[in-house]
Amino acid sequence: MNKNNDAFDVSIDHAFDFLSQEYAKLFDDSDATAFQHPVWLDSLYGKLAASAMAKRLVIVVRHRSTGALAMVLPLLRVRRGPIRTVEFADLRVSDYLAPVCSARVFSDLLQDENACREIQRLVRPFDLLRMTKLVDGRLPIENLLAAPRRTSMDMNAYSTVLIAPFEQWRVSALDRSYQKELAKKFRQLQKKGALTFSCCDDSASILGAMEVMKKFRAPRFQSRGDSDLLERPEYFGFYSDVALRGLNSFVRLYAMKMDGNVIAAVLGLCHRDSFLIIMSAFDVVGYKSQSLGSLMFEQVARDCIERGDQILDFTIGDEPYKRLFGAQPSPMWSVTQAASAAGSVTLFALRQAPWIKLAVKRMAEFKLLPTPLIDLLASIARRLGL
Repeated sequence: MNKNNDAFDVSIDHAFDFLSQEYAKLFDDSDATAFQHPVWLDSLYGKLAASAMAKRLVIVVRHRSTGALAMVLPLLRVRRGPIRTVEFADLRVSDYLAPVCSARVFSDLLQDENACREIQRLVRPFDLLRMTKLVDGRLPIENLLAAPRRTSMDMNAYSTVLIAPFEQWRVSALDRSYQKELAKKFRQLQKKGALTFSCCDDSASILGAMEVMKKFRAPRFQSRGDSDLLERPEYFGFYSDVALRGLNSFVRLYAMKMDGNVIAAVLGLCHRDSFLIIMSAFDVVGYKSQSLGSLMFEQVARDCIERGDQILDFTIGDEPYKRLFGAQPSPMWSVTQAASAAGSVTLFALRQAPWIKLAVKRMAEFKLLPTPLIDLLASIARRLGL
């Protein structure tokens, strides 16, 4: 294959405008995911990066002959304890990560050795390069960054193919006994009062539903000894901002109400005939035996089919309920590279993720390590999302 070492110009643009027309066109023509949408990244960098003490690292690639935008690599430099990491713009809110580029242009870029070397230079320095939540191999970021081969993550993403009409999808996707169970519970729910289901269509209904979501989600996470992201003002502000700015286009926020009060809500993104569920909340205390979550997802599927959506994407995570709706798993991938001794130790810890949290807890209980070291290990595990 012929190589062209003069096809692209590469630079860092800390002030890159994700709301610009040129980025909108690049995104529309790209193989990126909903989580690289202009509104999503503009809000992520604007609302979350500073509060997370993360520094922008936006690498911009342009066609040398025309100056037109060819690729944007939306990255962050993040200090996690003592570890300097370079990673995609995520900060725990994005389910799928990718360069913003078409597969064809990405292939051309890989043939420009000078451009690839410059991208690899601009990404450094780091202790750990961590590119997670990669969907497939169409945009092989590891080749661009001269990093080791991608490895599978310990979780999958799940999606179900939608078929019109809704009744046909329901028969093909749901087990017959589960169809009957949900139908029975839906009838029971209707008897409790005036039940409605709708998509929020104004700022007041969106903000009201977001507040209710925060209230419903908090106890579930507290029972796990954790806290929900919505309880943190910067994250609540991020999701609310995305929902408001994406109203009637990029975002849908569904609400189920009983006598005018929200009892369930689902927030998701619209992208290329798919609806991606990113957050949900249900009044499980008030409707303990009604399977409120499943009834809500069923209504979401109905609305998506009526709108012409082809895919209902439950996104990342191996929760069993997803298979109840005919969702099939898709593997998720990660690319990691250590560039220092500290990075190598952290990478080893990441690969031991299934037991590292338990090990830290046991060491603390039996005082097998000095308290400062236990605190450091616990901090690293927490910051790396283990």
